[in-house]
Amino acid sequence: MGDRTILSETVRILEERLGERMNEVTVERAVVGIFFTGVKLNTGHGGICATPIKSIPEAVCCPSSAKAMPHSGRLRERAIGAYIADALGDRPMRKALGIAVVSALSALASDVCPQPGYTVTRGIDAVELLTVQESGNVVVVGALVPYLRALKQARQPFRVLEMDPRTLKPDELPFYAPVEETDQVVPWADTLVITGTTLINGTLEHLLDLARPEATVVVLGPTVSILPDALFARGVEIVGGDVVTDPDRLLDILAEGGSGYHFFGKGADRIVTRRSPSP
Repeated sequence: MGDRTILSETVRILEERLGERMNEVTVERAVVGIFFTGVKLNTGHGGICATPIKSIPEAVCCPSSAKAMPHSGRLRERAIGAYIADALGDRPMRKALGIAVVSALSALASDVCPQPGYTVTRGIDAVELLTVQESGNVVVVGALVPYLRALKQARQPFRVLEMDPRTLKPDELPFYAPVEETDQVVPWADTLVITGTTLINGTLEHLLDLARPEATVVVLGPTVSILPDALFARGVEIVGGDVVTDPDRLLDILAEGGSGYHFFGKGADRIVTRRSPSP
């Protein structure tokens, strides 16, 4: 893939598929919520991304916090190209808003120029497709609570790579691996399940490079609600994201501090995207 990232490759594909239509797209509404950031385009399509709230330098109204935030009060005035530049940049809060725009553009592209090569299933979580007892050695990147619970119940061997061990329960700490051990832990996995928030902090590409070719790789979470092509090209087998079904309702929920527990089945649905089997 050279120096291309998953996001830069996704943007290239969007530009190729949408063409001049990209120049007509604007952001009609944007919300930076506590847990998730979302946008609505003038086409009616919505996009979503996790809010990297821990990246704000200070939880107070001060210049350092203001610099970390997007262009509040002027988001409707910005060109789509500016959002894309932020998605490809390294300022986490602005990057999240940019990824939400890439997510919405992906929804637009899927509508106006659907592509063969993958299948989409609505209403299920990506980890539901995995048979825990047959997953072998499992590495989970991120505190993915429902899956960790299933692994513990099945007594399946697993490790959890997590930047903040405080997000883990006491009975999960024996399986904890610090991020410093990433290069040793990931190749151990027969099944690798990665949170989509790694797309924000720029670690996703490295994690995928470390995975063994024969490992089953799953990337999931609202943040990877983007065209799956660049993920599939890097060996991902299953992508679990969201489709925004009612952008205004979703953004209303996010503006009130809502999370997936509040918007699933209302403003958005889970989707699973898989590569179509070769003929």
